[in-house]
Amino acid sequence: MARDRSRRRARRDVGGFKQPDWQLLRNPYRPLEILDPDQIEAIHDTSMRILEEIGMDFLLPEAREILKAAGAEVEPGSERVRFDRNLVLEAVAKAPSRFTLYARNPQRNLSVGENHLNFALIASAPNVSDLEGGRRPGNFPDYCDLLRLGQTLNIIHLYGGYPVEPVDLPPETRHLDCIQAFIELGDKVFHGYSLGRARILDAIEMTRIAHGIDLETLKTRPSLYSIINSSSPLRLDAPMLEGVIEMARRNQVVVLTPFTLAGAMSPVTLAGALAQQNAEALAGLAFAQIVNPGAPMVYGGFTSNVDMKSGAPAFGTPEYTRAALAGGQLARRYGLPYRSSNANASNIVDAQAAYESEMSLWGAVMGHANMVKHAAGWMEGGLCASFEKVVLDAELLQMMAEFLRPIEVDDSTLGLDAIAEVGPGGHFFGAAHTMARYETAFYAPILSDWRNFETWQEAGAETATLRANRLYKKLLAEYEPPPLDPAIREELAAFVARRKEEGGAAAA
Repeated sequence: MARDRSRRRARRDVGGFKQPDWQLLRNPYRPLEILDPDQIEAIHDTSMRILEEIGMDFLLPEAREILKAAGAEVEPGSERVRFDRNLVLEAVAKAPSRFTLYARNPQRNLSVGENHLNFALIASAPNVSDLEGGRRPGNFPDYCDLLRLGQTLNIIHLYGGYPVEPVDLPPETRHLDCIQAFIELGDKVFHGYSLGRARILDAIEMTRIAHGIDLETLKTRPSLYSIINSSSPLRLDAPMLEGVIEMARRNQVVVLTPFTLAGAMSPVTLAGALAQQNAEALAGLAFAQIVNPGAPMVYGGFTSNVDMKSGAPAFGTPEYTRAALAGGQLARRYGLPYRSSNANASNIVDAQAAYESEMSLWGAVMGHANMVKHAAGWMEGGLCASFEKVVLDAELLQMMAEFLRPIEVDDSTLGLDAIAEVGPGGHFFGAAHTMARYETAFYAPILSDWRNFETWQEAGAETATLRANRLYKKLLAEYEPPPLDPAIREELAAFVARRKEEGGAAAA
């Protein structure tokens, strides 16, 4: 209990705003299970039948050879692979239910699995926005500023990928600059894209350099993770499969996440979409375990619905939230860590962005996700990274972290002496019990404005979006780069220069 109280008192003043110190989160509540055991087993059985009877396309010949050698049925002259359910289940059972994900700063190491909860910054948006500059294509200066913001916000535990795609950098060497920036501008866990063998091998080597260790040591310390998206329905493409192979061989973390939009890339019913999600996830994760039994991996869920009038993806919907909760049940069915997301489909930082994100977060948290991707900054169904939305989401995440803190019930907190002191008809503002807890009694927001209307109006009548704009600039102004060993910086720069001279990914 004392640890919880000190955690709440420990706040760092950032630009006039206070945020809680860095903290690792545990979810103390039972997961919300919206499907009964028979329904889970029905989805499980259907997903096994999908893999046994229909199969899944593996577009990389090397992957098909690995699977064939392990006992899967590879259709002659085809990319189609069918799996006996025992092969899948025996392979997946070898994965750890919990593992440590190492950061270059040991104080930022993360636990993934069981009831641990980790929030990741937005990833993979092609556009970026703020109030002054408007919506614009992704670029490297904004990319770096989003990394600085993610480093400064203590509620962000890891980088989910490139927060925005810097399209002003050459595609064949872009990954080198991006990963170098991850390492130099932050000290948190980061992500490498599995866009072919060359890029992921470069990411693995740069991670090794950043940690100052050799490759054999890296294999004992999962320090890089990669999101592997299946190409729904029922397909894994060659670049992603190359990423699975190289990451698994080096004991780094594979997060297998089907992108199943009900009515578009999967059946229109949630049950059917979940059965397909489960089949695709298990096929990819079983493949990773066949490559290297015991390699750390995460079951990813990203099932939502589409607007049936336009076909556009919808997020933060009741269907999305139910799918997130059910996805957690499926991950626990196989004893695997679980990844979910904070998503919305709003085009601006408005009430829709907030309530859809709130719905997404409840699904992720009460579904017992261990890794929440896009936890801060996601807009437009993933098409835009917003600086203001990063701050708005940080408020949501910090409120969620406070919600996860157990209620303290003891003689001190029950307050009988305070009730006796005040008696009937009084108030507790000046009571000794209140004054002793004045600074720590309640959650202190970084963004919310709880003044009355007149005081708020006199102060300029700022909306939450305007306050978020002001706060993100203050956070960036006070950003301090984390320490980095000069020898590591020099080795990293030399590697990037050499790989650029070789042509980067184009030389593969």
